[in-house]
Amino acid sequence: MPKQPLAKTIQDFILDHIHTVAQMEALLFLHAQPRERWAAAEMAKRLYATEREIVIALAALHRDGFLSEADGHYQFDASPERAALVAELAEAYRHQLIPITNLIHGKRRNINAFSDAFKLRRDR
Repeated sequence: MPKQPLAKTIQDFILDHIHTVAQMEALLFLHAQPRERWAAAEMAKRLYATEREIVIALAALHRDGFLSEADGHYQFDASPERAALVAELAEAYRHQLIPITNLIHGKRRNINAFSDAFKLRRDR
């Protein structure tokens, strides 16, 4: 069976909102259980990530309007349009894990390469 290309909506969503695999995993985890509230430390254990990674991921997802936060606990809380995009991402991730993670890692490499171009170096 030929591999399906990653949908443009998913590519755009990842490029606009997802910076790390841990962030995507956190979003999908909370999306899968929308009535539950989770602290970063609890999620880090469940997702096999560092607490720092999850804190950063949750803060970005909250800032982008995907989560609500109260007393250090996060819950999926997105508009119907955004919830539909996350559902589409979850479905795509089940079938296209490698292209999705490659896109995330490639995005990170491109950002690092771009920022490295602006670092000042001393000639020795």
